[in-house]
Amino acid sequence: MQSKKNISMSVIKRLPRYYRFLGNLGKKNIERISSLELSRQMGLTASQIRQDLNCFGGFGQQGYGYNVKMLYEEIGAILGVNNKNKTILIGTGNLGQAIARHMSFEMRGFNIIGIFDREDSLVGTELRGLRVQSTDSLESFCKENSPLVAVLCVPNTTETEELIDLLVDCGIKAFWNFTHIDIKAKYPDVCVENVHLSDSLMTLCYQVNMLKK
Repeated sequence: MQSKKNISMSVIKRLPRYYRFLGNLGKKNIERISSLELSRQMGLTASQIRQDLNCFGGFGQQGYGYNVKMLYEEIGAILGVNNKNKTILIGTGNLGQAIARHMSFEMRGFNIIGIFDREDSLVGTELRGLRVQSTDSLESFCKENSPLVAVLCVPNTTETEELIDLLVDCGIKAFWNFTHIDIKAKYPDVCVENVHLSDSLMTLCYQVNMLKK
């Protein structure tokens, strides 16, 4: 098994996909699966799957394959889906509200403990069972509750850059970033997962254009 620090991010990014496929197999009451069959379903090679899983010790048995339930639980443990990382969400516009209402954070290792917005018309409203607080109270909230993660659903402005500075100063170590601000450039030691919906849509546009040629 490799040291977790030496495992490439490309392998890490495939783990949620394994987790999702294995969860679906479990729902179909499939108890075991070979790397070859799993590769056919996922569009990967059997060798790639074995290499990925061997980074964490390997979980299959020759001639038997993988125990679906066990592998699902092992990958979940590697990802940390049973953790309850304290998380705050900032920005309750259309995107922030959709994410708050429809994303099952608790099943993926996160516990939303605070929701914030700068707009007076939104402060005091309820979302996900929590009262939306003013971003003016962020510093005191972080000092009292020590969140580790921030979900950023705010516009790309100078004020947002100042907000990120404040959050890092307050101890935030990880961002689920829906802005186009490059947090890593200024804070290389924090964890950042960028979600650029427009980039994804344009990538799809390119592929559609290729179909026409």
